[in-house]
Amino acid sequence: MDERFRLRVAPCNKYPVRRKGAFVLYWMTAFRRTHWNFGLERAVMWASELKKPLLILEALRCDYPWASDRFHRFIIDGMAENESALKGRSAAYYPYIEHGKGEGKGLLEALSDKAAVVVTDDYPAFFLPRMVSSAAQRIPVLMEKVDSNGLIPMRAGDKVFPTAYAFRRFLQKSLPHFLKFFPAGDPLDAEGFPSRAEIPDFILKRWPRTDFHAFAGDSKAFRNLPLDHGVKPVARPGGEREASRLLKIFLENGLADYPEKRREPQEQGTSGLSPFLHFGHVSSHGIFLQVAQTEEWFFDRLSSRAIGSKSNWWGMSEGAEAFLDQLVTWRELGFNMCFNKTGFEGYESLPPWAIATLEAHSKDERPYLYGLDILEKGQTHDALWNAAQKQLVHEGTIHNYLRMLWGKKILQWSPDPRSALSVMIELNNKYALDGRDPNSYSGIFWVLGRYDRPWGPERPVFGKVRYMSSENTARKVPVRDYIKKFKGDNAVA
Repeated sequence: MDERFRLRVAPCNKYPVRRKGAFVLYWMTAFRRTHWNFGLERAVMWASELKKPLLILEALRCDYPWASDRFHRFIIDGMAENESALKGRSAAYYPYIEHGKGEGKGLLEALSDKAAVVVTDDYPAFFLPRMVSSAAQRIPVLMEKVDSNGLIPMRAGDKVFPTAYAFRRFLQKSLPHFLKFFPAGDPLDAEGFPSRAEIPDFILKRWPRTDFHAFAGDSKAFRNLPLDHGVKPVARPGGEREASRLLKIFLENGLADYPEKRREPQEQGTSGLSPFLHFGHVSSHGIFLQVAQTEEWFFDRLSSRAIGSKSNWWGMSEGAEAFLDQLVTWRELGFNMCFNKTGFEGYESLPPWAIATLEAHSKDERPYLYGLDILEKGQTHDALWNAAQKQLVHEGTIHNYLRMLWGKKILQWSPDPRSALSVMIELNNKYALDGRDPNSYSGIFWVLGRYDRPWGPERPVFGKVRYMSSENTARKVPVRDYIKKFKGDNAVA
């Protein structure tokens, strides 16, 4: 196998390739893009080797956890772009959107009955691992899953790293090798398929190809989907085009000031790419290459010392090194946890010291107690916290620095740490465009001590878990305009 794929491809079942199959099927589930995609490239390789057409299936069910207008709209934007990008290419694109729960059941099996081999995406979180595992057992042909999550394959790290420092040292030792093996920018450039894949009429009749015009804007077709219509779409569209636009703006106007402005809620100091990374509309490989081009960077600038330092390893500017520490170290640290730790989303996955100190203070008197309903509406006594929650509800994100404070206050205002974790997961996964993601879980669990160390002095409720307060945050960074922007009519403070 090509060295680029050795740690990225894994079989999902023990069935053989069906060499008389009609086409190679790429089931696009997590990496919903046509560029810098190891999964799509692996499918292209199979099609070329077997001399078969390539069919790309991108489906969207309506009963995934926290399914809402917000997430559906963002995904559908990307699907419509994929359809446009694949017009005129020799790979056939088959988009399918469920209109009712269970309507899509059987589609993958029906297509697989005609396939020579099935390739899909290897993503370690949310319901996707269970879905892929279950599907693989029902398909009587080889299914492979392909890891296109980050710069380093998830299988390269065979243990859970307890801190960003430890993972950074591992990256700095291992990453130079993997930087030599990038996916193709446009996998379909190498296409050599004999013809376009033909989808049997009985399949198209039972599972009609989606007409994206019917789902444009606030259409009747969109409103009739069985989703949570209370979680509204955000103004920003999904898809590769918008991700590319945001990255261009960030590299031109934000990269140099990133170390300072990324902490300030009133500044547009971050890239805004997290939702696009989560839904697979953009690749960390593609982002890295554009950063490297902006920096006029060459491979020989990498430091030979793997000491775990946050800076002076890439051989880039301060802004670029700080940004890559977020894109590579912190993001892929989360994937390392999800891939290697069963129950990564459970309270028991916290470090033993964190569980011990939180449990020791679980019965401490709380200064305030707020239920999910009050928290969800942003109606606490704390104006800064309310503003952060309202940004989450209305924009699908919280400023990166305030996400930490947001979680710390939920811990302080909940009856016990387990309840706090439940509330954080519910609110984040319901409203955040980048929720339900390994990186998102890293942020939530960091609040409770994951990837951190014990801090003193020991405090009520927090114990030795790092403490944060709105008052200290307001002293460190300007927040007056941020609070004013998101205050709204329902804020108490």
